[in-house]
Amino acid sequence: MSLLLRCRHCLVSSIVRAAVGRNKACNLENIIVRGFVSEHVHTKTNVDYNYASQKNENYDVLYEGHIKLTPFQRILLTAGSAAMCLYNPVRDDMISTFGETTGHAALKKVRERMLQDPEGQLILKEKPIVSSETINLKYLDSLPDGTLGKEYWRFLSYNGFDPDGRRPVHFVDDPDLVYIMLRYRQIHDLLHSLMGMPPHMLGEVVIKWVEALQTGLPMCYTAAIFGPFRFGPKHSKLYWNTYMPWAIRCGKQAKFLMSVYFEKHWERNVSDLRKELNIEEPPKSLFMKDKRKEKDDSITE
Repeated sequence: MSLLLRCRHCLVSSIVRAAVGRNKACNLENIIVRGFVSEHVHTKTNVDYNYASQKNENYDVLYEGHIKLTPFQRILLTAGSAAMCLYNPVRDDMISTFGETTGHAALKKVRERMLQDPEGQLILKEKPIVSSETINLKYLDSLPDGTLGKEYWRFLSYNGFDPDGRRPVHFVDDPDLVYIMLRYRQIHDLLHSLMGMPPHMLGEVVIKWVEALQTGLPMCYTAAIFGPFRFGPKHSKLYWNTYMPWAIRCGKQAKFLMSVYFEKHWERNVSDLRKELNIEEPPKSLFMKDKRKEKDDSITE
């Protein structure tokens, strides 16, 4: 296993150095390669999310953490991250990189749709951040069962996650789209809570279908299409017969979820919120396996 991890580390290091050159390689390797230390789908980072919408005097840096790529570097990094996504669809570091290097057109369309919705406009104006500094987890825990806030707290608590677990943005070259990508990532766990999907492979693929149909991001389609190849017999049957059709219906029929100001709905009953957003009730409860009591059998079942 250690040899395999070293080989994967070397592969990504080679891709990074070839793509961005030696001057940026060390920084970028720290961003990408650190994910290989753990198979956990969330990685906590200490990042200032107050992205600037104005260009920096340095052309290469448009916002904090930005890494400017040439067209050739972008192609190479896209190909490398895509290959690693196919090798292991739950690698959030590779998925994040692939999403950023391929998502420009989709992010522009997401922004346009948000601007057409009053709640979406408010989100773009206020730019709310999902983090431990902005969300009172104790308050969410105190809410009644069945509310969005309580279900979100339970999702985080049972699975050992926290609101700071989403990766910062590095490869989006349009400052106006940086927040769109960040918002997409930060509401991912809220979608799990809203739709009653646990964070194992089946639940992740279901959410990816909803995200793909809603946002059009190529990364979401890639994960949704290739993720099921890692299912075992039990989850394959559930997926093809029940959950994929449900996810596709929800993705097509639901209100545009990027325009939902989730932070203003903590006290809402989840079932009522689903009806308002035109989301069907989950066909069967897979929600919430407590990692402290039960091992994740998402791939082998």
